[in-house]
Parts: sequence; structure tokens; C-alpha cells
Amino acid sequence: MARRHPASPAAWAALATRERSEGGDPLTGYAYARVGYHRSLDLLRRNGWKGHGLVPWEHEPNRGFLTCLALLALAAREIGETDEWDRCSTFLRESSATAAEELLGDVAQ
Repeated sequence: MARRHPASPAAWAALATRERSEGGDPLTGYAYARVGYHRSLDLLRRNGWKGHGLVPWEHEPNRGFLTCLALLALAAREIGETDEWDRCSTFLRESSATAAEELLGDVAQ
């Protein structure tokens, strides 16, 4: 799907999710999530987002971004990137507490 729709955050989120759920390489999952995260930022900014503030989980088009952000945080934690884990998990909680609870659960503490 990412080959056909490389600008789709949902496609990159699906790749990162699959990599993680199948016990794949955390670096590969990190890379997929990072691409999706950056693609998402581009889309959000084109739609008027200023780089801060709420990104509601309840709005379906935001889920690709929020999922990539969560998976980026988790993969960073797995590979020992503590600063990146802190930054991404905080950014997720500030963007959507619902997404943080849904995607990180108890890990976010």
C-alpha cells in the first residue's frame, strides 16, 4: 500500500504496526514510523495545523499520524533512544490523551 500511496500516513502506520506485531526488527519499525510521522506533519501543516495543539484521535484522518507517533515512541524506547521516547510520548499525550491511552496504554507512564 505504501508503494501505491507513499504520502499516506496510514500506509506507513500499517507497515510499522505489522513489523512490530510480527516481532520484526525494531529499527525497521522505527524507520516506517518515522516516514509516516514526517508525511503526517506535512499533511497537518498543509491543513493549517501550526505544529502544536490538539490532534483529535476521534477524527479518523488523524489516526495515521497518531499511530505513527506512538509506534515511533515505542520503537525508540526499544532501541534505547530515551530522549526520542520522551519527546514522542509527550508529544502524543499533548496531541491526544485518548490516542496515548489507546496506543501506549500503561507504557506511557
